[in-house]
This record gives sequence, C-alpha cells and structure tokens, in this order.
Amino acid sequence: MAVNPQLSEGDNVPEFTAESDDAGTISSADLLGQKYVLYFYPKDMTPGCTTQACDFRDNLEKFKAQGYRILGVSPDSVARHEKFRDKESLNFTLLSDPDHELAEQFGVWREKKNYGKVYVGIVRSTFIVNEEGKIDTIYDNVRAKGHVDRLVRELEL
Repeated sequence: MAVNPQLSEGDNVPEFTAESDDAGTISSADLLGQKYVLYFYPKDMTPGCTTQACDFRDNLEKFKAQGYRILGVSPDSVARHEKFRDKESLNFTLLSDPDHELAEQFGVWREKKNYGKVYVGIVRSTFIVNEEGKIDTIYDNVRAKGHVDRLVRELEL
C-alpha cells in the first residue's frame, strides 16, 4: 500500500484515467473545463453505498443545473458497476478502480476499523472540483445517509 499525503483544498486534482460504466475511459484531462463531484465509496450494491448513489441519482438535476457532473468511484469492476447502475437506475458515471490507484492518489485508501476489525479500504469521501481541475472542497470520512443533502445545501443547489 502506497502512502500518499492527504490532498488539500486548492490543490490540483491528481492526474488519473479510469474505465467507466457508460463512457469508456475517462481521465482528469478529459474533465478540464467542467465542474464535478468525485465521490469515493466502498462497494456497489451494499446498503450505505446504495443509499448514497440513489441520493445522487435523485438530486442529479440540482447538480446539473449548477454545471456539476457526478462521478462515483469504487474498486468494483465495470461489469459490476453496470449491474448496479441498471438495478438502481443510476443516471451518472461510475468509475472502476480495481487496483485502488485513484483511491490512493486521493488519499482515501486507508486503514479502517469496523466492529473491532482493522483493515484497509476506501474511506467514503467526496471531492468538489472546479473547471480548472482544482479541488474546491473535500468531505473526508462522510456518512452515506444525509451526505448528498449536505452537498446540496452547501453548494446552494
């Protein structure tokens, strides 16, 4: 596991390329000129991750009205993302990060504790990125429930 310094607000987004469920390969360079919400979550089709994804789905028009694109990232395969998207009628892009390279670049692949068990995985986090590819806001270690509502309020969508 590579150790990466935590990113800070105002930093450039790390350069990345990832396979998506709906648009082929997407890179940070492709996203320049667009505002986007990049959110990291542990696993498709689990209760918390489904809640969060459906909250983004249900609020997508509010984000789009302010020019934001939504991108979800987990270690799941593109095929699993497609099943998740279809099952939950998701209307935004999911990026596959099977080797957790993106998660490591963004500093969200970290030690976690759950019911006394210590392991390494994705710490649920969200990055708000502006058109210049700079991070405006970081929401680290968030709860799935209520997170999207908080984003809507704080981004004044």
